[in-house]
Amino acid sequence: MAEKKKQNVFISEADQYLFAQGTHYEIYKKLGAHPSNENGEDGMFFAVWAPNAASVHVIGTFNDWDETSHPLDRLGPGGIFAKFYAGVKEGELYKFLITTPEGEKHYKADPYANTAELRPGTASKTCDISKIKWTDSSWMKSRATKDMNKEPMAIYECHIGSWMKHPTGEDGFYTYRQFADRIVEYLSEMKYTHVELMGIAESPFDGSWGYQVTGYYAPTSRYGTPEDFAYLVNTLHKHGIGVILDWVPAHFPKDAHGLSEFDGTCLYEHPDKRRGEHPDWGTKIFNYGKTEVKNFLIANALFWIKEYHIDGLRVDAVASMLYLDYGRDGGNWLPNQYGGNENLEAIEFFKHLNSVIEGLNLGVMTIAEESTAWPKITASVKDGGLGFNFKWNMGWMHDFCEYMKLDPLFKKNNHHALTFAMSYNSSENYILPLSHDEVVHLKCSMVNKMPGYQIDKYANLRTGYTFMFGHCGKKLLFMGQEFGQEREWSEARELDWFLLSEPLNKGLQDYVKELLNLYRKNKAMYEIDNSWDGFEWVNADDADRSTYSFIRKSADGKKKLLFVLNMTPIFREEYAVGVPTSKKVKLVLNSDEERFGGNGHTIPASIAPKPYKCDNRDYTLNFDLPPFSAVIFEI
Repeated sequence: MAEKKKQNVFISEADQYLFAQGTHYEIYKKLGAHPSNENGEDGMFFAVWAPNAASVHVIGTFNDWDETSHPLDRLGPGGIFAKFYAGVKEGELYKFLITTPEGEKHYKADPYANTAELRPGTASKTCDISKIKWTDSSWMKSRATKDMNKEPMAIYECHIGSWMKHPTGEDGFYTYRQFADRIVEYLSEMKYTHVELMGIAESPFDGSWGYQVTGYYAPTSRYGTPEDFAYLVNTLHKHGIGVILDWVPAHFPKDAHGLSEFDGTCLYEHPDKRRGEHPDWGTKIFNYGKTEVKNFLIANALFWIKEYHIDGLRVDAVASMLYLDYGRDGGNWLPNQYGGNENLEAIEFFKHLNSVIEGLNLGVMTIAEESTAWPKITASVKDGGLGFNFKWNMGWMHDFCEYMKLDPLFKKNNHHALTFAMSYNSSENYILPLSHDEVVHLKCSMVNKMPGYQIDKYANLRTGYTFMFGHCGKKLLFMGQEFGQEREWSEARELDWFLLSEPLNKGLQDYVKELLNLYRKNKAMYEIDNSWDGFEWVNADDADRSTYSFIRKSADGKKKLLFVLNMTPIFREEYAVGVPTSKKVKLVLNSDEERFGGNGHTIPASIAPKPYKCDNRDYTLNFDLPPFSAVIFEI
């Protein structure tokens, strides 16, 4: 079949106008480097926004990095430089040489490049992503028809470079294609619904985990080409697994080839250091008041959604964007026009972003990683909210981890750390995260946060995970914590998969698999996550015994699951819990089974409630509740 003729790419006055207005949502198809055809000749159309440059040249392998042979033309007052050059093919390395009015030279990677050379190289690379073939149309159509709030969502947060190392190769990285085949098998077996991929956009430093981005429009070349990345997304969709990307519009690094002082001036960052730099992170902050910068970011979000069929964006460091005094002391921050600490420009940016994504009607989610009590994160823009679909419940994560770390002797004095989140649960649409941030920087792995002997640690964690899956909110678990990774996570090494030869680790993995399977099969566990209609405390106040009991309910009220948890090493003989029915209840899951690494205390497969009151209910369920255990009944 004859190769499709390349289109003629050019930038019109309308393109320039929309970009200047901040509403050119496909500007990535014009700026950057794009295969084009002019007067019958194939080549590459180059374009870059550099309004304060005296001149711009494109240099690369196609011209032996000659700094004078390929100048770009200034198109108009908006500051876009562009030109078509015949004969430039795909796979060429290139940069923009930007000369300032003072004669300074800046060698910059293309902000809109679709791929780049492997670090430590910093050049961009010409390519044509329009040739990518997609086979996930049925997934895309189905996604658009679903109410994500009423669907199960169990997310596996994953860092490709350290999930599993390849036995060959300098870095041991699996390619996107190799990773696709292995991760799909694992996620399908474990019954996760989504994978959240860390560090996909191009970044220069492995140790940043991909959170200091230099190539916002380029899947990192560490794991392959854009076509390889598309294969990964296609494969996950083929197996019914959604793909969420970490997205970082909060800041960018100061690397010389990146966005920092791009045309010799603070083009992408705010010019005032009190708003333009993060003192703790050593990075630059985007200028959300500049229309072209907002356009760069919003178009970037749409780029991943439209061009790579991404199902959701988890927006990193939202709190740092909302507060002008975030991470700053005393007078080292600049108030807004009303004297407050709210970043009004960032607020408008989020509203604009989420309104545009919602308007696509594609069923794509945006998730705010936001750690404060900022109101209406997930309320609609028309109701005065920011318009996100979900918010990470960082408060729940903190309270949960702090409680689970306690010696059982002290848990009774901190009992309501686990009940507090339900008091504000209806204020937002939440995701409960146990993320990578909780297992780095001397915080210990999840299993090593737990007190006691090794067998107690695993029993504690099984119980804790049961509480998490029973609690209102969608779920996120970082890779390795499903089988009891004992060392803290490091991007430099693979997970300790060898631990699966140990009974406790294999038992924990099997237990998490059971929880995931139970979660996906029972609407009671996910259908109503943001109101009391789906959750009911049976006993939230048994601090002396450090036990908890609650019921999850489906929307039609036909399915109810009773959760009972014992957070101490004390065996509770003939434990009594109130139930609203006289019908026999069915045992669904017991974390103390030997196959999960437990002690093997048995609980009858079905139990008939007794007709006397308990926990303000008319009937009582009696059974032996093992130490450090969780039990689930269908009632």
